[in-house]
Amino acid sequence: MSTTTMLQLLGSGMIKTAAIFFLTLLFSLPLGLLFSFGRMARNGLIRGITKFYISVMRGTPLMLQMIVVYFAPYYVFGMRIPSGYRFTAVIIAFVLNYAAYFAEIYRSGIESIPRGQYEAAEVLGYSKAQTFVKIILPQVIKRILPPVTNEMITLVKDTSLAFVLTEVEMFTAAKQIAAKETSMLPLMVAGVFYYIFNLVVAAVMEYVEKRLNYYK
Repeated sequence: MSTTTMLQLLGSGMIKTAAIFFLTLLFSLPLGLLFSFGRMARNGLIRGITKFYISVMRGTPLMLQMIVVYFAPYYVFGMRIPSGYRFTAVIIAFVLNYAAYFAEIYRSGIESIPRGQYEAAEVLGYSKAQTFVKIILPQVIKRILPPVTNEMITLVKDTSLAFVLTEVEMFTAAKQIAAKETSMLPLMVAGVFYYIFNLVVAAVMEYVEKRLNYYK
């Protein structure tokens, strides 16, 4: 196999890896915020259900969750699994899994805000929604950036788990080429890609973090 062909195949896998990464963030970040509200709800039933969900998502392997999401329509509802559902199942599993982790990060950030800020906002005539959006959320975002960055870096590496549903992302493509060519080069190239991807993620998040340090 020529170097050009190898790079083309790896490039195709790279696109799939990037798609899993960005789609997971796109849906799991807002969903995680929603789950954090449920985790802090005054209603005991809502709080209990959300807490149990987060516990299950964080306490079971992502690979198992992908398998369940993919095969559940057939075994639970008797539905025929369409061929194009594999990628969708990967995204659903990743989103549900990472939303649970982001929910706890959001919750820790929200609960770290002093109660006095809520009381001060109430005195100034802010509604609860206005208080959260204009006062609490900007501070929460600033405080949770480091743990969110860690989860994003982990997500880049976790995209390789998509091989469980035979989705050919970067790592799977490299592994297939390496097995066919009996060469370590494709795996080394994949390793460099993951490293550069994470460097970019870390650099972007560091830039955002510095931009939010407006008191320095």
